[in-house]
Amino acid sequence: MGRLFGTNGIRGVVNEDMTVELASRVGRAAGKFMGGMVAIASDTRVSGDMIKQAVSAGLMASGCNVVDLGVLPTPALQYFVKTRTEIVGGVMITASHNPPKFNGIKCVSSDGTEMSREDEETIEDNYFSKDQSDSAKTGRVWKESGADELYVNAVISNVDADAIRAANLTAVLDCANGAACATAPLLLKRLNVRAKTLNADPQGEFPGHNSEPTEENLKDLIDTMKKGGSDIGIAHDGDADRTVFVTEKGDFVSGDKSLALIARSELGKSKGLIVTPVSSSSMVEEVVLAVGGKVKYTAVGSPIVARAMIESEAIFGGEENGGLIFPGMQYCRDGAMAVAKMLEAIVKNGPLSKQIKTLPVYHTFKFKLEADTEEKDKLMKTFAKEKYEGAKKDKTDGIKLVFDDGWVLLRPSGTEPIFRIYSESKDKSLAKKRGEEFVDLAKSYISK
Repeated sequence: MGRLFGTNGIRGVVNEDMTVELASRVGRAAGKFMGGMVAIASDTRVSGDMIKQAVSAGLMASGCNVVDLGVLPTPALQYFVKTRTEIVGGVMITASHNPPKFNGIKCVSSDGTEMSREDEETIEDNYFSKDQSDSAKTGRVWKESGADELYVNAVISNVDADAIRAANLTAVLDCANGAACATAPLLLKRLNVRAKTLNADPQGEFPGHNSEPTEENLKDLIDTMKKGGSDIGIAHDGDADRTVFVTEKGDFVSGDKSLALIARSELGKSKGLIVTPVSSSSMVEEVVLAVGGKVKYTAVGSPIVARAMIESEAIFGGEENGGLIFPGMQYCRDGAMAVAKMLEAIVKNGPLSKQIKTLPVYHTFKFKLEADTEEKDKLMKTFAKEKYEGAKKDKTDGIKLVFDDGWVLLRPSGTEPIFRIYSESKDKSLAKKRGEEFVDLAKSYISK
């Protein structure tokens, strides 16, 4: 039996791996599992309509009715599914931060959360089943508007909107020409934040920059912030479930720093548990413990973090890539909620640059090696077998080697043919050197 789903849905190169035939068959398999009215939306990719219509055809062939919400951020689709009792599930057509030639299919449960691995396996079983007969009943599709307003209004209701409005903040907003175009400018307008927008034209090919919101890809945003006159820089990825920030002085804020700042802000309201993957900086734990909170570590992947948060009744959680989860809103990565909460934190705790200075300093280096499935498996088996002096092995996800003066995380990507190596320490040169040593080790293991 094959496997379709990675850590964040099904992804592939359009018309190579991600074909109309595959999309239709996935829709039929998902519809057989969901068995009711399904909401569907897409990000701005050129292939979005093609893949969405193919999935919709499969859903209808299985007897499901389909509500097409158009172009939306992933969390906006999830909120629609969560709040509409007649909707039994959702499908988001997106490849998130991947280049334009990719697209993907992400399935959503009736409570708005990304589908569990167990449910994905059921869809996979349906997909690979020899019985591909369609339902005797054929579903219909119709378009519905208003999901963007529903989502933005909900976000605003989860923060101190009056305090934000009274602050008369200014922002520079980079939508990556992605799904954020549908909601982010509206959110800032409703919060009385005067915004200058970059890459806010949903053109589908992400012409402004690659949709992964890294420091290298956000030069225009950073340069604009350095000119002064704005309180915060905001950048979304392609489907707007993640957000990264730039300070009023033009300094890029890594995702683990925004995670730590908002965790501290949320713990200031009520004490509790923060959930984050093993890939997050130790800085997060240090900040959380300092204000009386606790940390629970999980494997990498927002669905895993979200379900751990539900089980442990956590007050906040998220990943080091800018994907933050707010239980008061919904249990999924939510880019608009991250924006609203960071605006609230600035109003209540001061300028972003000053807040950043209060964080403990850790240095994290991230490396990646091209590796196919066979090579990734070989690396994991070899790293698991070998012993490394002075290190404790944590196998929560991949292999995390914890030293007295830092850690190294070794794990295969679940969405790309890549093997990732993270190295962290308070000593910058040590973190870099140790990371490079493990990169060399990985290369030698592959070549053997």
